[in-house]
Amino acid sequence: MEESRGTLIFNIDVMLAKRKMSVTQLAEKVGITLANMSILKTGKAKAIKVSTLTAICDALDCQPGDILEYRKYGDDANDK
Repeated sequence: MEESRGTLIFNIDVMLAKRKMSVTQLAEKVGITLANMSILKTGKAKAIKVSTLTAICDALDCQPGDILEYRKYGDDANDK
């Protein structure tokens, strides 16, 4: 398998602010632990279930593209 040339960034903070919702409230609505929500939020997740992404979009009343961004390595000074 070819090595990844980029990464997915979860931009949940913007939608949380727009919805006036805390990370704790979102985790409760989605049905995952606060620890797992924090892993998603900080970009440390290696994978996400489609059902979890769907639940996040339902809770935030948004589309996946509102909270996900694909960033190629080299496009950001913070690349790993």
